[in-house]
Amino acid sequence: MSFISAENVRFSYDEENRDVLGGVSLKIEKGEFVALLGHNGCGKSTMAKMLNAMLLPDEGVVYVDKMDTKDEKLTYEIRSNVGLVLQNPDNQLVASIIEEDVAFGPENLGIEPEEIRRRVDESLKAVGMYEYRRHEAHKLSGGQKQRVAIAGILAMRPSCVVFDEPTAMLDPSGREEVMTAIRSLKEKGITIVLITHYMNEAVLADRVIVMDKGKVLVEGTPREVFCEVPLLKRHSLDVPQATELAYKLIGAGVRFTKMPLNAEECVGFLEEVLK
Repeated sequence: MSFISAENVRFSYDEENRDVLGGVSLKIEKGEFVALLGHNGCGKSTMAKMLNAMLLPDEGVVYVDKMDTKDEKLTYEIRSNVGLVLQNPDNQLVASIIEEDVAFGPENLGIEPEEIRRRVDESLKAVGMYEYRRHEAHKLSGGQKQRVAIAGILAMRPSCVVFDEPTAMLDPSGREEVMTAIRSLKEKGITIVLITHYMNEAVLADRVIVMDKGKVLVEGTPREVFCEVPLLKRHSLDVPQATELAYKLIGAGVRFTKMPLNAEECVGFLEEVLK
């Protein structure tokens, strides 16, 4: 069984049973970096909360490392395995001093003080915030706050971290800081689920899952998914800017050997075309 497995998951927030999730099935392997895409209201954030038992399916089942999220006896262990980083870091920072904030989770797990000290230092180093450990949280930039929020999750030693639009409130510099931190987690073997509206972030993933109207529309590698430009456009979904440019050039008669996903690839392909 995959590390995370959702089978025909249905969920509604209201009594009229209007499905937010209308039968979602997906699998995520251990150590995989998956980007979850879709426009507002498609169900992706609801699905994210299913992965750490913050929400439970009305129908269907979600397994995390073979544990059924509906089993209340396993909720603590599931949430220890799957950390959730939200869009607004201010909603996750609970202490005024950075190292105290990162220590909050392990302290509540009853971890020994020496081990907490080690985890705090390791987690802050992992996101490039160790030198700020004694700084006041409210003085940090948005990107720095989000990295501290990530460190707070890492200190609890999860196997998987789900990021629910972690860069949505940040400027380009802050987004780059957070994506660098996320890529470093991937290198450490942590399973990553990234919900994002930024296609240049999605192309960094091993696999992309696109949701629409509470269901999975298409999934595959970034290149496989973003080659489906007409399908994505029919559902009012974006593609990376380089892919958009190539798609328009193809429509004008330019031939590309494969669809570019970023500016570097696009420049390389254009150089070949123009030779």
